[in-house]
Amino acid sequence: MNQQPLASPLVCLGDGHDGIWKLFAQLDGAIQRLEILDWYHLIENLGQVGGSSQRLDAVEAKLWNADVESAVALFEDWHHERVERFIAYLAKHRHRIVNYRYYQAEGISIGSGEIESTVKQIGRRVKISGAQWHEDNVPQVLWQRCAYLNGKFSS
Repeated sequence: MNQQPLASPLVCLGDGHDGIWKLFAQLDGAIQRLEILDWYHLIENLGQVGGSSQRLDAVEAKLWNADVESAVALFEDWHHERVERFIAYLAKHRHRIVNYRYYQAEGISIGSGEIESTVKQIGRRVKISGAQWHEDNVPQVLWQRCAYLNGKFSS
């Protein structure tokens, strides 16, 4: 990863899984990173809390603008294991919860669905029936694909 030319700041978008954040942590320490928690995973976790749609809509509106403290305050009168689990999730990822409204308006992706889809597509291509890949060649092919998609190859 550290051999690739990277933007600064490097926007690192991921779901709440620890593994993805550990990968980002392996990047060169000199590279400025902006870690963003995937909006759709955040809202999926909010949906697991349950309760009234009015409260959930109000919490979602607060989170959309990165007002985590006000979002948590909306659960003040509700003590339940699901609520406590969601509040712990918010605390764990607080530094990754951004003003999603602003980032979306700026054209910065707030969801990792497109990335996840691309990874699955690459996985299918690598596993084409009859294709034989030497393990050492896969990183080079992926590097070339990334360079092509980023306009780094001249025609």
